[in-house]
Amino acid sequence: MLKRYYTHSTLSTLKRFFRDTIIYGIAAVLPRAINIILVKLHTNTLISERYAESTIYFVYAAYFNALLTYGMETAFFRFFTKEKEKGKVISTSFISLFVTTMLFMLVMLFYSEAVASYLGFSSALPVQILILVTTFDTLVVIPYAYLRVNNNPLKFTFYKILNVLIFAGFNLYFLLFVPFALENGGYVPEIIALNFNNHPLVLYIFVANFIASLVTFLLLFPIVFRFKISFDRKILSQMLVYGLPIMVSSLAYVTNENLDKLLLSNYLGKEQMGIYAACYKLGVFMSLYIMAFKMGAEPFFFNHAKETNAKETYARILTWFVIFGSVFMLIIVGFIDQFAVLLLGKAEYFKALSIVPIILLANLFLGIYYNFSVWFKLTDRTRYGMYFSIIGALITIGLNIIFIPKIGFIASAWATLVTYAVMAGLSYFYGRKYYSIPYPVKNILLILILATGLSYLSFVYFRGNYIISGLILLAFTGMIIWNQKTEIKKIWKVSQ
Repeated sequence: MLKRYYTHSTLSTLKRFFRDTIIYGIAAVLPRAINIILVKLHTNTLISERYAESTIYFVYAAYFNALLTYGMETAFFRFFTKEKEKGKVISTSFISLFVTTMLFMLVMLFYSEAVASYLGFSSALPVQILILVTTFDTLVVIPYAYLRVNNNPLKFTFYKILNVLIFAGFNLYFLLFVPFALENGGYVPEIIALNFNNHPLVLYIFVANFIASLVTFLLLFPIVFRFKISFDRKILSQMLVYGLPIMVSSLAYVTNENLDKLLLSNYLGKEQMGIYAACYKLGVFMSLYIMAFKMGAEPFFFNHAKETNAKETYARILTWFVIFGSVFMLIIVGFIDQFAVLLLGKAEYFKALSIVPIILLANLFLGIYYNFSVWFKLTDRTRYGMYFSIIGALITIGLNIIFIPKIGFIASAWATLVTYAVMAGLSYFYGRKYYSIPYPVKNILLILILATGLSYLSFVYFRGNYIISGLILLAFTGMIIWNQKTEIKKIWKVSQ
């Protein structure tokens, strides 16, 4: 593997980046970690068909969120660092989101029955809840972004964790406590007791989601009034030009992440889709890592773009990102059956565990793509991100439609991997032209190939042999430490 040496300034900046990533990453990881724990609650209390309905609900929630924010969050980061009158950026972006979101809510609620029928729900109630939840979630996008860009990690983390704790608490209440109390004469409020059995149990997951979003909105909304309310058409126009391609990218990303589940439901039925979706959740460990990275990286990339050693720093960040991601992949693959028992519960969901190593590697490529995407965000060429995402969505759609009928749900996993690998490759090659960053490509490829090969050995030949899997993990970690020992020493000295 290639060795590189960097200045004290680069290493110091790298240290600050890791610190910020850890702080903001807590806000991303803990809520998702709690949601992972809820997977077992959902799989234990819902049959796979009902679990599939919950998956479909959150798929459409992801689509609505991408549509309603229309790239305004990333545009906010970009223009907040550029504009002198930062209050105008905050109020203009919020007013824009507020107006469009209110229009969306009114129209969708009015036509909720027709929308429910089109989306495949048996009644309008889940769709009405979904509309209200996405409304509240959209209206806190700018307050959350302000906390991030203004370096308020504690408040940001508090609200994020509070949201998921409320969601988890009401999941436990509705799915475990209420059924138990009704059967054993425990106390349940009359309005709940009279109506509880009139609805499928899965509906109460959506109700818990609504309560959490409403409370978070009520707590964060006052942030908007800290600034003079003003609206600047010029700023909005510039933000829309910057942000709308990101919206298309976000919609394409949601397609890459979720269309497979909708297609699996159509081709193989809700039972098979529910099993696939549950096992897909095991890949969320890599998603947690990527989200933690993205949470710290996005504002960091914008804030440090003008530093002389910025490109050097971005290159090192990617190397370490791949290293840590590869370690996580080996851990999850090596102990996959233990994670399955811990998180999935019912054995019926274990049928799709073969997708997990593929999904882990796919998500690692997605994280690499996020690293490469810095060039089109810093050069205001966000349309390239839109192009790459559209190409990825077309690959996802094509591969799923062609191969699901032939090889089943494994086709969806491979489609995800191919999609993100292609997107990462496209972004890298175009980035060399417009904003060349000296990524140590050979070094990174060697790490990826080694980690992938060892994961394959662990999963195919030594699955269930935790001693061998542990030794494979130690061997990989030891090789990385030996290869990077000079830089590790320098980073350690900087941290003293």
